[in-house]
Amino acid sequence: MSNTEPAPAEVACAASPFAGVLHPREVPLGGPRAIRVRRTLPQRERSLIGAWCFVDHYGPHDARSGGGMDVPPHPHTGLQTVSWLFSGEVEHRDSAGVHAMVRPGELNLMTAGAGICHSEVSTSATSILHGVQLWVALPDVARDTARDFAHFVPTPRMLGGATLRVFLGELAGERSPVHTFTPLLGAQVDLEPGAELTLEVDPAFEHGVLLDHGEVSVAGTALNVADLAFQAAGNDRLSVTNDGEGSARLLLLGGPPFPEELVMWWNFVGRNHDEIATYRTQWEEGDDRFGAVQGYHGAVARLPAPPLPNVTLRPRPNPGV
Repeated sequence: MSNTEPAPAEVACAASPFAGVLHPREVPLGGPRAIRVRRTLPQRERSLIGAWCFVDHYGPHDARSGGGMDVPPHPHTGLQTVSWLFSGEVEHRDSAGVHAMVRPGELNLMTAGAGICHSEVSTSATSILHGVQLWVALPDVARDTARDFAHFVPTPRMLGGATLRVFLGELAGERSPVHTFTPLLGAQVDLEPGAELTLEVDPAFEHGVLLDHGEVSVAGTALNVADLAFQAAGNDRLSVTNDGEGSARLLLLGGPPFPEELVMWWNFVGRNHDEIATYRTQWEEGDDRFGAVQGYHGAVARLPAPPLPNVTLRPRPNPGV
């Protein structure tokens, strides 16, 4: 997905002592047929959870009456994209030559490395579009790696009154085979009505709980839809409760604190202003760094980059760092 806020601000991704609940803001996604998404990361209070640096939650969106997703080819650097759906179907094409479908309960992970471009279009089979798009920052030693793509379908596991689907990392004895460049955890957790679940988690990890639907509390704090509860490293348990009479669904994200300062602007993750400016120029000039997407047919051939802000982009540490 593309970060298409009209005036994207500089965001320096670094750990912070914030502990609490992050609330989303609504932003448009895509080109001429933009849909609205709820963006929870990054924020001023907190830019990262482990290497997770971007969290968008969208839907349930009626693709029949309001149009679906149509994000033209757009670039990325220095990150991996994690696509995860609850309903609907999205067609993915990228400049590594990958043509794949994103379907509910199936992980699609794209590695941008030094540069890639891709498009995302919901299919005609989609009536309700509902899911998340997540980005993972690559560490300096791996950020110029080659383009890559992985697909994985986790096996659901029952655990008390919950069903787990571990798509990245390891949780409760379930392990994903998908390679990441820093330790990560990504899992969907479905809770039965009234279920209370306490998970053993890696104390070296920070964790975030993103609520998709239901009446869920984390450590006694109630969440609204698309809220992201944060738990700092140093805890070996994480507790969630479904306080409602219906089912609930959430995503659990985690990883060790990311030690590097990053500059994230539009769809690029870099280390300083000059890098970001170079990426933007190369994209606008059609440089081979990003390649080209074959087979996309949309209103515009590719998303243009917005103008750079009239300031020098720089790492901006979180409050208290």
